[in-house]
Amino acid sequence: MGAVLAVMLAAAGCSSTGGKRAEERAAEAAEGRAAVNTPRWTFAMVTHSGDGDTFWDIVQKGAEQAALKDNINFLYSHNDEGNQQAQLVQTAIDKKVDGLIVSLAKPDAMKAVVAKAVKAGIPVVTVNSGSAESKEFGALTHIGQDETIAGEAVGDELNNRDRKKALCVLHEQGNVGHEQRCAGAKKTFDGTMQNLYVDGTNMPDVTASIEAKLQSDQSIDAVVTLGAPFADAAVQAKQTAGSKAEIDTFDLNAKVATGLQTDKLGFAVDQQPYLQGYQAVDLLWLYRYNRNVLGGGQPVLTGPQVITKDDADALADYTKRGTR
Repeated sequence: MGAVLAVMLAAAGCSSTGGKRAEERAAEAAEGRAAVNTPRWTFAMVTHSGDGDTFWDIVQKGAEQAALKDNINFLYSHNDEGNQQAQLVQTAIDKKVDGLIVSLAKPDAMKAVVAKAVKAGIPVVTVNSGSAESKEFGALTHIGQDETIAGEAVGDELNNRDRKKALCVLHEQGNVGHEQRCAGAKKTFDGTMQNLYVDGTNMPDVTASIEAKLQSDQSIDAVVTLGAPFADAAVQAKQTAGSKAEIDTFDLNAKVATGLQTDKLGFAVDQQPYLQGYQAVDLLWLYRYNRNVLGGGQPVLTGPQVITKDDADALADYTKRGTR
């Protein structure tokens, strides 16, 4: 009996120590201190974001918070032009960073420079776009949603809502992920779907283009935008055009959550951008520290999750703080 009691007390002591350490780490992170004592490695994230893209603000926030926890010096840069993005990656290579996170929206422009990083011994994780090319380019893993699967989920949801004619609005020409989303939606949608290409860097042009399309074809009963900021433009275009089309969108932010709550939007497809940034930094840290790799050669999926009015209330607070 005494031996059993001794084992139980020892186990309790271990459990207590582990719980205490977890509490200490949480407190350290809350105070802006690293929760680990590993070397202060430098990780760079280079994305295809344009200026003012709130989606990438959320990705960056997740990455920064993981970097704080993991004692990482985090560098962020972006450019929506493929060649310019590649140059930013080259700059990170020249700085001899300890890890690299890149998006592959325009993979042809990124292939050679990612190969340079891998050859230089810099571990690479790809995020958001380029899941098909990630392994081929030598990345450890890809974190994001499968864009084709996400598109197919949209087509299924449009069917559930008895929509017959949809417009898929692409705001960045040459972005393979956007093409895959619309193609996936078209594949599963029982109605007809047409692509509309707009200049995503010019929001008035986006609104005017959608408005003109809705005015010329009143039979369109659904508009699908591929990013949260463009959903608002579509709502404005719908009102001006006098259309009854439902506005749906990829991605989630505070405005989208409000739009779902007030029925201005039908549904949103969330790929959890905060998680993409956070996990990318964490996975690079795990690789540097312990040679861990997640995914088993397959992408680590963060979506898609179809968000409706029923879900919006629970997520609203998180969107207001900029993490969903």
